[in-house]
Amino acid sequence: MYFILTYVTVEDYVTKRAPFRSAHLALAMEYHDKGFLKMGGALADPADKAVLVFRCQDKSVIEDFVRQDPYVQNGLIVSWEVREWTVVIGGE
Repeated sequence: MYFILTYVTVEDYVTKRAPFRSAHLALAMEYHDKGFLKMGGALADPADKAVLVFRCQDKSVIEDFVRQDPYVQNGLIVSWEVREWTVVIGGE
């Protein structure tokens, strides 16, 4: 199953994320290497949200990711949501 994780970020997120970016990206790469995280990144103009696409059996994998994410732990994420995504075209 596919899931989309959406983050709503704090104001001036791009500047504020700098001290935590390498740890966040390391966590993201860990989940990517395990095959769970397929793609992700911040939306641009404005950079007020981020979207990450996961493929896993249930959303507990994503909830674990969120709990460990330095952006969440350090208050850069105002809110987050996980939604199951019914993929019609593409995917594997």
